[in-house]
Amino acid sequence: MIVGVPKEIKDHESRVGVTPAGVRALTEAGHKVLVETGAGDLSAFPDDDYQNAGAEIVGTAFDTWRLADMVVKVKEPTEKEYKQFRDGLTLFTYLHLAPLPELTDALISKGVTGIAYETVRDAAGTLPLLTPMSEVAGRLSVQMGAAYLQKEHGGRGVLLGGVPGVLPGSVVILGGGIVGTNAAKMALGLGARVTMIDLNLNRLREIDDIFGGRVLTLASNSYNIAKSAAEADLLVGGVLIPGHAAPKLVTAAMVRDMKKGAVIVDVAIDQGGCIETARPTTHSDPSYVVDGVVHYCVTNMPAAVPNTSTLALTNATFPYVLRLANEGADQAIRNSPGLAEGVNTYKQNLTYAAVAESQNRACKPVAELL
Repeated sequence: MIVGVPKEIKDHESRVGVTPAGVRALTEAGHKVLVETGAGDLSAFPDDDYQNAGAEIVGTAFDTWRLADMVVKVKEPTEKEYKQFRDGLTLFTYLHLAPLPELTDALISKGVTGIAYETVRDAAGTLPLLTPMSEVAGRLSVQMGAAYLQKEHGGRGVLLGGVPGVLPGSVVILGGGIVGTNAAKMALGLGARVTMIDLNLNRLREIDDIFGGRVLTLASNSYNIAKSAAEADLLVGGVLIPGHAAPKLVTAAMVRDMKKGAVIVDVAIDQGGCIETARPTTHSDPSYVVDGVVHYCVTNMPAAVPNTSTLALTNATFPYVLRLANEGADQAIRNSPGLAEGVNTYKQNLTYAAVAESQNRACKPVAELL
């Protein structure tokens, strides 16, 4: 198989889909790897490293996409990349289709087999390719939130850890999953007061055990969310329903009742966000203010730390890349129910039910189409 690794073009996206180590493994297995020049530069993987591992460096994105049987990326394609789609192409990347009907249209109309990192499941039913970036984003949410609480960024001027004689800042986390747990680790490490809100009472019991009671836990309902948001210095949105648009748990009215200069970091913004006032932002223009509350809603937060993020991501994705290359997409999907869960589009069909529900479209299971 010919595997293409294009340079990411989303604003300030600095990760790369395959590392030189991955290139070495693919070429040793008999595959050809095309890497667009400069694709790994911002992750500290220069072209020479890829060449030494056996890749062919390609001068343009056009040739990388045109010649490849399978393209491996990090972020969902931008509109400029839609023209690269073609029938029979396999695309393996984050897709986050629920809030992106135009991308869904482009994939379906061109007959692309679109396999989304965020919906691939493992034998335990978890989301192994979402987990590493959720870990990074969860930790970054508090790091960024702490920075934006500083006065020069428009924040309240609160030091999350406080000092003797001064209360630490209050961090409220919506969702007790991977993002929320990692956000709590960072917030506790800084010395903040931490409250976590989740629907799943068993998960709240686990959080209480994991953190030895240092994280306050609340059952998720509109009253608890509104009350906690009003008291928060930093509010982190970490809610995920795989494939679906995120539920709007914090209303605009709740935001109006928050402290002036408080900060919201909506990690769920890739799936539309769980804060009503949240809208996608970029690393070039990361924040804005609504009703005196600073919103940080960058859709590709892990790109701020690309070396760590690329290594963490490819540790998880590469076994699937190698399997798809060795077996071919159709056979790999047949052989792996978990990988089949990742197929969002196939032969001009939408195949992932949650995306279909979010966009009010018809859906056909990929098993019926193979």
